[in-house]
Amino acid sequence: MKSAPPGWPRISSSVFYEEASTAIDWLCKAFGFEVRLKVEGEAGRIEHSELVFGEGLIMVNQCGPAERPGQEHMQSPRALNGANTQVLCVYVDDVDSHCARARAAGARIFREPETSDYGAEYASDRTYGAADPEGHLWFFMQRIREPHAK
Repeated sequence: MKSAPPGWPRISSSVFYEEASTAIDWLCKAFGFEVRLKVEGEAGRIEHSELVFGEGLIMVNQCGPAERPGQEHMQSPRALNGANTQVLCVYVDDVDSHCARARAAGARIFREPETSDYGAEYASDRTYGAADPEGHLWFFMQRIREPHAK
């Protein structure tokens, strides 16, 4: 398998918002993303953006008129009565302080930080769940223990 292009992870996600510019600012403030690229079109419409978190990357895009095949199906959960078909997962260094930061920025915490431990042969993570202002669901995790070798 060939390597991904430089600066790109093998897999990334594109997240659609009705108010993409506002969402980008909020994601940076609440979750700690950094803007790598933001392409604005007419009236400030976000045509393309790339936000990074460590080596991870997401693209935040504007909902709206379909300009490319399939784009008519790309919606914000806000437009779908809160429906989500994916949840984004991000590893952070300190899940409790990250949760506090997100809460202070207005994230709806739907799962308080908790540690999952299924025994020594499995990894143990501390995780919380948050919804952003348009209803996308996010899980933030901190590795507590690596699995023991079998």
